[in-house]
Amino acid sequence: MGDISKDINSTFPNKKIKAMLNIIYTANWISSKQNTFFKPFGISPQQFNILRILRGAGKPIKVQTIKERMLERAPNATRLMDKLCEKQLINRLPCPEDRRVVHIEITKKGLLLLKDISKDFKDDLLENLTEAEASQLSDLLDKIR
Repeated sequence: MGDISKDINSTFPNKKIKAMLNIIYTANWISSKQNTFFKPFGISPQQFNILRILRGAGKPIKVQTIKERMLERAPNATRLMDKLCEKQLINRLPCPEDRRVVHIEITKKGLLLLKDISKDFKDDLLENLTEAEASQLSDLLDKIR
């Protein structure tokens, strides 16, 4: 099991600073693992998040709705969707009532990609936690925000 003190060869003035740095360090570690996992599928973790949002919606939704639901509020969400469109994983649909509004839908190819990803996707990043510990961690992270 990891120990941030040993991992970054440092000491901390108090437990709160250690916890804050540990959150940042762990978030970067998770991000690196996710980037490595999604690379063979030709998408980023943020693009995966967009595809999951669209699948969960079950119908075309506004770009703004996607941005609001993203785990990582990316200012480049439009660019991420441009790339998904180029890969034919999503479609843009103009709104007939308001031409300023664009709806996004996931394509069959996008749904198939999510199905392929789910075969390899595991929650092993949290394998060292029990269900009770995972629940406690989630509650504590919620409490911070």
